[in-house]
Amino acid sequence: QIGYLEYCKQRGFTSCYIWACPPLKGEDYILYCHPEIQKTPKSDKLREWYLSMLRKAVKERIVVELTNLYDHFFITTKECKAKVTAARLPYFDGDYWPGAAEDMINQLFLEEDDRKLQKKGKLKKTITKRALRAAGQTDLSGNASKDAILMQKLGETIYPMKEDFIMVHLQHSCSHCSTLMVAGKRWVCHQCKSFYICDSCYDSEQRLEAKERHPSNSRDLHVLHPVDIVGVPEDTKDRDDVLECEFFDTRQAFLSLCQGNHYQYDTLRRAKHSSMMVLYHLHNPTAPAFVTTCNICNNDIEAGQGWRCEECPDFDVCAGCYNKDGGANHRHKLTNHPCVDRNAQNKEARQMRIQQARRMLDLLVHAHKCRTAGCQYPDCRRLKGLFGHATRCQKRAAGGCSLCQRTWSLLQLHARTCKESKCTIPRCRDLKAHLRWTQQQSESRRRAAVNEMMRQRAAEVARS
Repeated sequence: QIGYLEYCKQRGFTSCYIWACPPLKGEDYILYCHPEIQKTPKSDKLREWYLSMLRKAVKERIVVELTNLYDHFFITTKECKAKVTAARLPYFDGDYWPGAAEDMINQLFLEEDDRKLQKKGKLKKTITKRALRAAGQTDLSGNASKDAILMQKLGETIYPMKEDFIMVHLQHSCSHCSTLMVAGKRWVCHQCKSFYICDSCYDSEQRLEAKERHPSNSRDLHVLHPVDIVGVPEDTKDRDDVLECEFFDTRQAFLSLCQGNHYQYDTLRRAKHSSMMVLYHLHNPTAPAFVTTCNICNNDIEAGQGWRCEECPDFDVCAGCYNKDGGANHRHKLTNHPCVDRNAQNKEARQMRIQQARRMLDLLVHAHKCRTAGCQYPDCRRLKGLFGHATRCQKRAAGGCSLCQRTWSLLQLHARTCKESKCTIPRCRDLKAHLRWTQQQSESRRRAAVNEMMRQRAAEVARS
């Protein structure tokens, strides 16, 4: 973990956000199948583990400051001039506060549209311009009022569990504008603890009268010393090649890969094997993820040792069965499987695999729109055969039909990459809606479990 933070800092990242929330009961970690003796930690144990790791990172001068989401974004110190607004908060899918904020925003709109509340007036749901100015807002419109209400409600929700939302600063933040400084100079006060300001705030400070300068509300005037900021990259661009693999797009896809191939982490020997196989799939995204079986003897077919029918959607024969009759028992011609390219470090090979995946998606779009009976587009007839089978099959993918499962996987891959709101590919809109719904349900369950845990913790404190 500390090594990863150091790598992020070298890449130019300035902060890290950690939600110390253990997995819920019934959900697995990202790595499948742990030892039986390994127990799921409670939030306080997990939080202390994170903090002990981060305190060590502070000693190694990788982390410069530790705080939490509430103290950093919801509380302004006497010299802080940053606005208290939701736009400053770190937004990540699956996090606690974005889902809670969206629920609060929907509630605000419902209350605004409620005719009964309109008759009673909006005094209870608005914030005065004086309060907005005190919070550092220059925009005094209704949107600023809603933002202030949202931050107030969100702060009340987060405060009881604020220690679980850890903010890690890899670079120093300005004590005036809260900007993380990555270039120029930072101006340091040797008399005050952890007081730094950026070049822009220093110039503004020099234009103020002596009694208004740092430290505020004090007769003494502290001297600020410049320190050059060096060694921070201009951008966070990753210089390594992008490896595209559908099994690493989502947490559930990765778990399905591990479960389907029994990539377990319950013993050291299995963990080593699973890690090597995961790396193999990452560097060989077009290689078969699951073992192909012979349609005659039902034995597994090794890579490069099988024969496939180009007409039938799913007919594979092992080398042993093919050598017995030369494929005479099958009505179509059989072709040898190409051996998987194992040169994972070859840039051209990776680019070729990426292009093959994109061609597969282009083929799906073409086959859906194609109405030509004798279309010469490569594999168009074969994909049309898969679609035709899927419409007639009574067994379906849920019943274990391998052809339907292959069609379904292709449609899911398209839905994950499709950006068109009115896509005509079969089930595309349904799959995208299902993905969004599944994500929202998972986030809602997690927030509900966290809220229940906080209620139980409050009840225990009240009893004691």
